Amino acid sequence: MERAEEDQWTLTLEDGVLFHDKKGRPKDYPRPPYPLMDTHGHLTAFWEAQPAHAVARAAFAGVCRLVVPLDPADDAHDAEPTLASLEGWLAEAESLIGELGSRWQIPAFEEPGISAATLPAETRIVAGAHPYGAADYLEDPSVKAALGVLLRSPRCVGIGEIGLDYTCDVDHGQQKEAFRQQLVLAGELGLPVELHIRDAKGDGCAEAHRDALQVLEEAGVPEAGADLHCYTGDREILAPYLALGCSVAFGGALTFRKSDDIRDAALSAPRERLLSETDCPYMAPVPMRGREGEPALVGFTAAALADLRFAAGLAKTKEETYQALWENGSRLFYR
Repeated sequence: MERAEEDQWTLTLEDGVLFHDKKGRPKDYPRPPYPLMDTHGHLTAFWEAQPAHAVARAAFAGVCRLVVPLDPADDAHDAEPTLASLEGWLAEAESLIGELGSRWQIPAFEEPGISAATLPAETRIVAGAHPYGAADYLEDPSVKAALGVLLRSPRCVGIGEIGLDYTCDVDHGQQKEAFRQQLVLAGELGLPVELHIRDAKGDGCAEAHRDALQVLEEAGVPEAGADLHCYTGDREILAPYLALGCSVAFGGALTFRKSDDIRDAALSAPRERLLSETDCPYMAPVPMRGREGEPALVGFTAAALADLRFAAGLAKTKEETYQALWENGSRLFYR
């Protein structure tokens, strides 16, 4: 069975199972005691999954809120058609949820009083030029024009993902200037930012993080907040971001066998700064690693983080961490 066909089949839930691993084996899903949120899930980057199906499956998994990043220098350069496509996917997902809800119970949470059936309506966007597109952002007026269209969308709740990525060949000076300008814009608009900071491979000096912290100190962290998205560093690199008041989001990499540094960093973050995300379709968590990521998979990472903090004595119950992830994401992106 081809994977695209398998995705269609699993969505019908004919075998009573929500997830199958890359070999097609059913996988138990950690049912959440509190609503889930994916604060960073790309719907425009799937190579096989259909966005509407991914949103519907997320709802059946207990995801009640989703933040989708759009890039005016890349996937959303044609901003109005991109927003129209998003609305179409969400409308289709809503229809699927209604159709399949007669055969599969949609999660509803008495506290804080929300049903996952509302996920399409609760989906939001952030918009910003990724470091890969820094030169285009600075030099091509159509990119800033597209960003303006995206920021005016009623679904828009932030600017991102923005920052520095020294794994690419885009001039570092251009990256820093595009980053600075978008931080200033976020401050002017009263919006939070989602940060993408990645060092060059093998860079033990963490130059991108060093430069990013300098830009943040000079331009200022927006009063509305900042989210260090898809964190994969250690606690030492994370510490100065926390000192600046940034939140930190953990994705599937937290669950990987060799990710002890990431787990240690997660244990160093205060409860009120923790966020959950997928960065789908990338880095699907264990036990779904090797498959295309989807927003629904945020439940595996949330469960791993809850287990980790409970075992370390940082939470009296696992539910405490789930509640923190929900409340922190809601405070940042759903004001």
